[in-house]
Amino acid sequence: MSETISNSIFFIDIDKVSPNPYQTRKEFEEGPMRDLSESIRQYGVLQPLVVSRIEIATADGGLTTTYELIAGERRLRASKLAGLAQVPALIRTGDDALMKLELAIIENLQREDINAVERARAFARLMEEFKLTHTQIGHKVGKSREFVANTIRILMLPEDILDALSGGRINEGHTRPLMMLKERPEEQQTLFKEITVRKISVREAERIARRIAVDKVRKKELLPNSELMVIEQKLQETLGTRVHIEPREQGGKITIDYFTPEDLDTIMQVVMSVPIVETVPQPETKEEMLHLDDRDKQEVAQSEEDIEDLYNIKNFSL
Repeated sequence: MSETISNSIFFIDIDKVSPNPYQTRKEFEEGPMRDLSESIRQYGVLQPLVVSRIEIATADGGLTTTYELIAGERRLRASKLAGLAQVPALIRTGDDALMKLELAIIENLQREDINAVERARAFARLMEEFKLTHTQIGHKVGKSREFVANTIRILMLPEDILDALSGGRINEGHTRPLMMLKERPEEQQTLFKEITVRKISVREAERIARRIAVDKVRKKELLPNSELMVIEQKLQETLGTRVHIEPREQGGKITIDYFTPEDLDTIMQVVMSVPIVETVPQPETKEEMLHLDDRDKQEVAQSEEDIEDLYNIKNFSL
């Protein structure tokens, strides 16, 4: 790979510059492009393009010169839109395809509007195609090794989440709690739905992800037979939402999450479909209990057993 760059700036005909075939960026927003074009129309191209020189033999034995863009795709497009006949350029010698690809990727990474997914894929490409380490990539783009490593990890998320990140429906901070659930895809998708529908903050998403992780550990400690995990899964399938059963030394707690009014209606319909059992009135004091005859005492005792059995979690179903 040649490192020789001419220090002189040349003005070359814009119609002789062809696009970089290794350009990684395919989409250019129309609004910012018009703004750049207007700026170029008023002040000119303030930062020169970088091109490679290509000489082609003609039929009459002469040479014709063209240029292939290495860096400056937006400036080239905006200059054409502004109607410029010539553009300033640095002419780089050599015709190294890998050099052009690397420079195109580096230039793409220097964009202010680059999103996290584009950045992650560019880092991954530098690592895979150029065998660069995280540290070397960091030096090229002015970032730390940790930043590069954490950015590349984003690509472990499912495509629908990456699409939401590219489209701005979630932000880069939301990827941290989602990554915490990469081994639990169902929980990850449920949390993703909460983030996009309920618009929860990064802090709230992290709190939910940590709670899921802690609950997983607690269930392993308190439920060696996984009985409650099976019940929890059945409840989640029936209600169509996240359900947490938090066992304690005595009793426990059930938490049912919902994301939309429609989810709440569904949960209410399921819950209301469970028949309500009328209970026998209970005596309020010990004195009243003493005045009950033996038959009444038997009925009260039987009623208490029925109620206890009704709320036994082993008999609970939806």
